[in-house]
Amino acid sequence: MQPKDQKLELYNELIDSCINNNREAQYKLYNLLSGKMFAVCLRYAKNREVAEDLLQEGFVKVFNNIQKYRGDGAFEGWVRRIIVNTAVEYYRKSARMYPMKDVEEMDKDAVWEENGDLLELEDLMKMINSLSTGYRTIFNLYVVEGYSHKEIAEMMEISEGTSKSQLARARYLLIDMVKKSETVKKSAPVTE
Repeated sequence: MQPKDQKLELYNELIDSCINNNREAQYKLYNLLSGKMFAVCLRYAKNREVAEDLLQEGFVKVFNNIQKYRGDGAFEGWVRRIIVNTAVEYYRKSARMYPMKDVEEMDKDAVWEENGDLLELEDLMKMINSLSTGYRTIFNLYVVEGYSHKEIAEMMEISEGTSKSQLARARYLLIDMVKKSETVKKSAPVTE
């Protein structure tokens, strides 16, 4: 049996047990997926505590709705969608996003400069996390999760234009942060 088949079989067994409210199976399933899903929550949360709350709330929804999983796609993807929707719902309730009036003034064709390669993943994540809630949420939904502006608009209960302007502004701010970061790196004295 292939490792992929074994994983699928394990998920199927755990899903069946979770449908029957087996706490041990729920615990095992949570342990299998919580690390990856916590990483998803961290992208949307202001801090670790909020990410932990989103993770817990998301898994409660997973266990309450697990009988609805039809097996059409990967179970992990189904759980991820619930976690993302939980984060979106949280931010939709806690923050309102308004269209940016100056989106036309921004350089829509701004490009990632070659020196962006010097940027560490950790630095980039810090920059993304420093964005305001609205910018960060739209950026993650569009760039990381792959949702369309139409889907984001429906999820966030905003217009497509607001989604587009929030993304444009987030990109502009990130490019500006990267440029400033690279300027600091280039001007820093080299120590060996």
